Amino acid sequence: MIALLALFAVWTGWRVFRVDSMVRASFALMLSFVSVGAIGVLLSAPYIGVATVFMMAVEMMVMAIFMVMFMMNPAGLNPMVMVHQHRLSIAAGVLAFVGLSAAILLSPLPSDPVPEGSDVVAQLGHELLGPSMLVFETAGVTLLATMVGAVILSSRQGWFGAADHGSRPPDLTAGGDPAGRQPGDGGGHGHHHHGGH
Repeated sequence: MIALLALFAVWTGWRVFRVDSMVRASFALMLSFVSVGAIGVLLSAPYIGVATVFMMAVEMMVMAIFMVMFMMNPAGLNPMVMVHQHRLSIAAGVLAFVGLSAAILLSPLPSDPVPEGSDVVAQLGHELLGPSMLVFETAGVTLLATMVGAVILSSRQGWFGAADHGSRPPDLTAGGDPAGRQPGDGGGHGHHHHGGH
């Protein structure tokens, strides 16, 4: 099972650089980290495993939300190139792999086993709902506000009418059809107001 999870983590990590969307890349990276967290649970390190799943799932969801909010490419779902400066990227990846592998193989690993019978996941829950309750609740409210703001900012209906009134989405290909909704669909007739001179 650990080998399958490791292969899945590597495959989804590779897919981060192969998909054509920032949102898809965010979810692929989330799946990769979830697999790593599951490996931690199977290796009797449930605290690290569960914390990794919690942290990375929330982080990748927030990243996807911000892509929807701010990218001109609608929701980051239209085709786009995910890798730039290919030679530099390959060199940086190889260097990072070699450095991390050397650190793992050459560093003396600590030996500090958890006392037998210690329920570390329950301890995590008590920490989150006890001394760290204020931080935990503040983060939750902040994330909720972010999600509500993303929905509002990405909504088609604006304060003074349709948000895409008079606009034209970028072409998917040079001289081709525009991406997403075209002006005039569902009430957007902006071009009619600017013509006729």
